[in-house]
Amino acid sequence: MKRAKPKKFAPRSSSAVDKYIGARMRGRRLALSISQEQLGRKLGVSFQQIQKYESGKNRVSAARLFEICKALNVPLSSMFEHDPLD
Repeated sequence: MKRAKPKKFAPRSSSAVDKYIGARMRGRRLALSISQEQLGRKLGVSFQQIQKYESGKNRVSAARLFEICKALNVPLSSMFEHDPLD
C-alpha cells in the first residue's frame, strides 16, 4: 500500500489570521481617520502595501505588526482579541 504524500504547507501564503489582523488594522485606522497613505508614510511603506496588509493578501511580520500597533496607538494584544478561526 502506498503512503499518502504529506500535504505541503506554504508558510508565506496568507491565511484567515492574516485577513483578521488586516481587518483589525483597517478598523483602527478608520477609527482614527488616518488614510492608508498617512499610515504608510508613518511606517515607511507605500499605501499599496497597507492595502495588501489590510486585505490579508500580504502577511504582516511580527516586527511590522509591532510598528503598526505603535502607529495606531493600540497594544499588540488588541490584534488578537478574538480567535480568527472561530
